[in-house]
Amino acid sequence: MRVISGSARGTKLSSIDSELTRPTLDRVKESLFNILQGKLQDVVVADLFAGSGALGIEAISRGARKAYFCDKNKQAINMIRQNLEKTRFVDKAVIINSDYRDCLEKINDKVDIIFIDPPYKDNLSVESVKKIIEKGILSKDGIMIIETDEICRDERGLDILENIKIIDKRKYGRVNLIFIKEEN
Repeated sequence: MRVISGSARGTKLSSIDSELTRPTLDRVKESLFNILQGKLQDVVVADLFAGSGALGIEAISRGARKAYFCDKNKQAINMIRQNLEKTRFVDKAVIINSDYRDCLEKINDKVDIIFIDPPYKDNLSVESVKKIIEKGILSKDGIMIIETDEICRDERGLDILENIKIIDKRKYGRVNLIFIKEEN
């Protein structure tokens, strides 16, 4: 796992060798950030269920001003810190060691891009979107991106939420990305 592009390009990132974390594959991450190209300059991102922090770190490397990293696993938090030190992005990061609900309460900015990549079996994607909307932290033109292996389940759950719109979907093997905007 590495930083694909930007100021930290090529830096190898560490990850936890555990069944509890599942890093986003480099080919999926590269495709995701190619889609986001041009939308990362000077933005605030949140990497919920951050694991190694690879998505938030990639965003900073490509121009994001600030990234919130949230994970409830203490081992993951230590890995995020280590990866931020390797990339020299510590000063652009806020690390929150808590459940995603508590994390959302601690974010003090309007966030432009929110990565939602919970453990697949936990089925937390739709609930995360609901909490983000309730908290009102998404910026006016902000987007949420869910990574899932159960697109039908997540789409059904998203269909019942008000004030959101799925703007794009992409499939990479068993991995699906769902791009969501809040309707204002």
